[in-house]
Amino acid sequence: MRIIDVHNHPDWHGHNLERFLANMDQMGIERTWILSWEAPADEYDPTYNYCCPPEEGAFGPISFMRGLSYIQRAPDRFVLGYAPDPRRPEAIDKLRAGIEIYGVRVYGELKLRMMYDNPDALRMYRYCGKMGLPVTVHIDYEFDTGRKYPRPNYWYGGGIEAFERAVKACPETSFLGHAPGFWAHISGDGQFDKAAYPQGKVMPGGKVVEMLRACPNLYCDLSAGSGCNALKRDPEHAREFLLEFQDRVCYGRDYFDNEHQAFLNSLGLPEEALTKIYSGNALRLVPL
Repeated sequence: MRIIDVHNHPDWHGHNLERFLANMDQMGIERTWILSWEAPADEYDPTYNYCCPPEEGAFGPISFMRGLSYIQRAPDRFVLGYAPDPRRPEAIDKLRAGIEIYGVRVYGELKLRMMYDNPDALRMYRYCGKMGLPVTVHIDYEFDTGRKYPRPNYWYGGGIEAFERAVKACPETSFLGHAPGFWAHISGDGQFDKAAYPQGKVMPGGKVVEMLRACPNLYCDLSAGSGCNALKRDPEHAREFLLEFQDRVCYGRDYFDNEHQAFLNSLGLPEEALTKIYSGNALRLVPL
């Protein structure tokens, strides 16, 4: 079965290009969306420096140039993503150059301490819609983690309501929701601002389900522990969820293990649904 990973990063968690390609081959992954993460230095946890060694002069933990290097060395294995900070006045011009010169196909990963319906962000999303680029966003809530320095926690996006407003304000743009602050809302249990990885049966009233039913331009990025946890916490619900939204769920990892595949393959989903999740939906968003 054809497999596309819609969420990963260059030089991430001990994987240079050689190790990255070997891992993709081991897991049967044909292509990976290789995403940047631009952010001011005071907007990301400095412990990320162990995940991706810092670059001199780079604006954020994962620069566009890292991803571009992967594309240039292995063009048949990666899809290039780039998300310049939309608050910057030159952001759209930088993205346009990335599209026209280097073939950027995805706006991602957007992971910033701002409201995602910021007017500058809306202008960026609408430009992405015009250019046919899906938008991948990371949402996190701030709650007490027991840490004091440099911040107790790192919030991104301003919560699910700000993201919902953005999705509805830009109906011609495709969005992929990702990360703990998105996936906690698969359930209506109110744990989204209390735990990064909520446990227990999924309760009715989850905002993710509500938004998927109301917003045809919203997709789900299954990557990372957050996406996997949202499914594994309630396998019965996971199967029903994936069947209902099989046209708008995309396989991704944001890491290098095989946990997502193992769980998806254990659910007994019809081959048609699995094909959509593993590659069909990604190919509709970014045709190859």
